Amino acid sequence: MTIPTQLVLQAFLGEATRERYGSDIGAEAGLASGTVHPILARLEGIGWLESRWEDIDPRVAGRPARRYYRLTESGAVSAPTALARAHRPRRPFAVPLPASREA
Repeated sequence: MTIPTQLVLQAFLGEATRERYGSDIGAEAGLASGTVHPILARLEGIGWLESRWEDIDPRVAGRPARRYYRLTESGAVSAPTALARAHRPRRPFAVPLPASREA
């Protein structure tokens, strides 16, 4: 699991029942929209997120409708385990140095 995916999941798990929209998630995770939206699509594709379009009139609101995402029950159960197993950089193996030869 990539670091950006981990950051997106952590944003959702912070408030598991709250609906979130892309730029809100990106701001919390410190990621650009072009990074966040493909992750959201993948997580929705595997059933960890579900989404809905905001029901507004964009002309009245003065902005486009937002797509809101929230964790599914499956995502709320699976995401913490996946994060716990996620790759974390490890310290490199210690390689013994050759013994010094003193004359």
